[in-house]
Amino acid sequence: MLGTWAGSGEGSYPTIESFGYVEEVTFGHVGKPFFAYSQKTRHAETGLPLHAESGYWRFLPGDDDAPSLRPVELVMAHPTGVAELLSGVFIAEGSGGAFELSCPNVVTTASAVLVERTTRQFRFDGDTLSYDVAMAAVGQPLTHHLSATLTRRC
Repeated sequence: MLGTWAGSGEGSYPTIESFGYVEEVTFGHVGKPFFAYSQKTRHAETGLPLHAESGYWRFLPGDDDAPSLRPVELVMAHPTGVAELLSGVFIAEGSGGAFELSCPNVVTTASAVLVERTTRQFRFDGDTLSYDVAMAAVGQPLTHHLSATLTRRC
């Protein structure tokens, strides 16, 4: 996971027009059992900034009876006043694996758009990272929102 990843994705939601974006994600190690995470996106056509988020991936001790499953938590903040406290598992697969994470209760500031729930799936396979994000927000049920494929740059 460590390094900088870049690529493109597509976003949609019932309350907005669909859009394409380019993205850069960085996973850094700080000598503790967690990774620092930062992400930023730009509109695919205009190059204007769209979104950013940052946080920490926390890897928890696994179950000796299920070594290919490892509990993980993702603590993430958005500059729009949204905070996600996701939990789930890492499932080891071949040269990578998959993360299945959910946040049943998103925390928002008084001025933030109402986001109630999120789920995120990340798949790592060698130097390829892909993901899908769903959210329940602004009165909509849990619905697909984002998907992207990134490759490791360094």
